[in-house]
Amino acid sequence: MKTRITLLLAGIGLMALGACTETAMQPSEMSRTQQGALAGAAAGAIYGAVRDDDSSDRGKDVVKGAIAGGIAGGAVGAVLDAQARALQAQVTTPGVQVVNTGSSLNVILPEGVLFAVDSAAVSGPAQADLYAVARNLQQYPNSTVQVVGHTDDTGSAAYNQTLSQQRARSVANILAAGGVSPTRIVAVGRGEAQPIASNSTAAGRAQNRRVEIIILPNG
Repeated sequence: MKTRITLLLAGIGLMALGACTETAMQPSEMSRTQQGALAGAAAGAIYGAVRDDDSSDRGKDVVKGAIAGGIAGGAVGAVLDAQARALQAQVTTPGVQVVNTGSSLNVILPEGVLFAVDSAAVSGPAQADLYAVARNLQQYPNSTVQVVGHTDDTGSAAYNQTLSQQRARSVANILAAGGVSPTRIVAVGRGEAQPIASNSTAAGRAQNRRVEIIILPNG
């Protein structure tokens, strides 16, 4: 019971801190920084509770864990907020999305922006956006990058898997050419296995044909 109370107090304290620092923000508009701080506080509190071998002063361990986790989570959230704003300003092609999930940044590039039909050669206009992403990744070097290719279900699954892998590799190669260390980049193809819309309509199939650049903060 005591540990539960301490966890609750730690969470309330962090929420109050967020409210003080961003007084103009409505409750429904909690920033990624605040979300990261709260998530980090919860994880840190749990860690503090379970790491105490003798259970002699678990309450203090929980509080210390919550504070350390909150600071770390808030720092990651602040970086993601700033990086997302920069990407949204740098990537200007219509249809490209920058999504801040709170734990990663996802740059979603539709096939129509990147490739001709059945091609893995990146178009000229799209290359400019990819070089902008590469510059952003150099400005924020503390992350790893997953480049994931997707297709619709037209054609054979084997063909779609190969095409998605080739497209992911083409995008990854441009990021590397733009100065991003290849050791930070992993390129994978998912073929038709991870649709985000119905393949029964042309509009849905167009949404499914995409490449996602997933930026994952380290630590």
